[in-house]
Amino acid sequence: MATGTEPHLNSGGVRTRTRAAITAPHLRTDRWWLAPAATAAGLLAFIVYSTWRAFADADYYAAPYVSPFYSPCLAERCEPMHAGPNWEIFGSWWGISPAIIILIFPLGFRLTCYYYRKAYYRGFWASPPACAVAEPHQKYTGETRFPLILQNIHRYFFYAAILVAGILTYDTVLAFRDENYEWGHMGLGTIVFLINIVLIWAYTLSCHSCRHIVGGKLKHFSKHPVRYRMWQWVGKLNARHMQLAWASLVSVALADFYVYLVASGAFDDPRLF
Repeated sequence: MATGTEPHLNSGGVRTRTRAAITAPHLRTDRWWLAPAATAAGLLAFIVYSTWRAFADADYYAAPYVSPFYSPCLAERCEPMHAGPNWEIFGSWWGISPAIIILIFPLGFRLTCYYYRKAYYRGFWASPPACAVAEPHQKYTGETRFPLILQNIHRYFFYAAILVAGILTYDTVLAFRDENYEWGHMGLGTIVFLINIVLIWAYTLSCHSCRHIVGGKLKHFSKHPVRYRMWQWVGKLNARHMQLAWASLVSVALADFYVYLVASGAFDDPRLF
């Protein structure tokens, strides 16, 4: 029987006298660390790229395409976009990149997302590193204290994400114009924007908060057939929430990078018609 004098039982967390006395850090023999390592690498790559683009404050508009990182552009110093989402709500006093104003909303939505919580809790904080692998922390307070208690505002970020997705949909419609703002154009960028907005909407609507809003607190589905159908549809999307989270993360970065290439003159947008 284990005693409290054994060193590994006094380190806290799962290594206490109330837990089974297992000397090994874990009993898994597979490469369990690959998943959290890949997750951390993927998220870190996006953080580095998006930070660079957000503070670049350049090459975010090439008619008719506007980077999703800069839409809607709310500062007075934004590049003029004909019929585009540039609303000069913030005056000339705003001196840094206009992307900083709007990115807080999709970023907050993803940071508080149930899947992304799992991803970066495991990938960066090792809490826990993987299933059946003990976390190295001495105590666990969950999301009951600052700053993690702010995860509870996820639903409000969902409402903001719906608004942002609507604006990006508007941007996608405008992508059917040419560089002279004439309708009837379709370039490679239009396809990039179409793919991105479909994935953005799929990820947003697959959110757990959306599923609860649509069908939560219903005691009798039979009395609410429309909401029940919507709940089933959202539930199918929710089952793919992880895949949609990654796909939309990649697509929004690719959409921004495409605009950067065209705006910087490194690439000419191929015209399909």
